Amino acid sequence: MSTETDRQGRLYIPKDVREKYGEKYHIVTYEDRIELIPVADDPLAAVREAAGELRDASIEDVRDDVEAEAKTQARQKDTDR
Repeated sequence: MSTETDRQGRLYIPKDVREKYGEKYHIVTYEDRIELIPVADDPLAAVREAAGELRDASIEDVRDDVEAEAKTQARQKDTDR
């Protein structure tokens, strides 16, 4: 999908994209491109949703899960060699 800015620099975002991602975006600039990152209407609710099961987990539980996953990945790398 491509689009152009108008004479005043405004960018038209098609309705189906706005319906899917919302009306607010962060503009992230890189050396060779820009990206539009959707901003949730309720950012705190979006963080809670993204956290999922972690929201109710203790730090110790998260640490144990990360350590177990790291050990599993290390074992897989050893067997791949």
